[in-house]
Amino acid sequence: MKIICIGRNYSEHVRELKNEIPSEPVIFMKPDSALLRNNDPFYIPSFSQDVHFECELIVRINRLGKNIEPRFANRYYDAIGLGIDFTARDLQNKLKDKGLPWEKAKAFDRSAVIGSDFIPVNELPDVKAIKFQLKKNGELVQNGNSGQMLFPIDELISQVSNYFSLKIGDLIYTGTPSGVGPVTIGDRLEGFLEGRKMFDFEVK
Repeated sequence: MKIICIGRNYSEHVRELKNEIPSEPVIFMKPDSALLRNNDPFYIPSFSQDVHFECELIVRINRLGKNIEPRFANRYYDAIGLGIDFTARDLQNKLKDKGLPWEKAKAFDRSAVIGSDFIPVNELPDVKAIKFQLKKNGELVQNGNSGQMLFPIDELISQVSNYFSLKIGDLIYTGTPSGVGPVTIGDRLEGFLEGRKMFDFEVK
């Protein structure tokens, strides 16, 4: 399976990081070794002093597809989950300044949190308006809605499939809203999708 990630897909997040609004999806990848499952603790890596949380909706692909038209994209996923794209922000900024790829800052081990469950699409009220939240130590820090995406889910699937064949079990992390910030040892992170708790773990 592949972990396909979308950057800069919420305008307010783009502005908070002082980036330019993209004209097409920003796509990068994580290996399967990046997954953090079962509410296991996240250990801050030794190579970063500024790791940020980025809460994101996750689309689960359920059939093989290539060059998918947006109007048919809804046939290629069956469930939505919630996760976190952990980012070593200090390292990412250094890499960006040099025009280098982001992988060391984005794709390191256990940097892709995935909730314990997925919600079937037919149980969601509207895929174009999915509500999700992230709490840090009980305080709401991110409050997102899929309706705020610059590139909606069906458009993302179409664009991604132009470059990479999609396979059953592939995951697409769809970008994060504003409110990202650093984690420190002892923090507790809880994620909610349409009011349902999807993950709850500690930072160590």
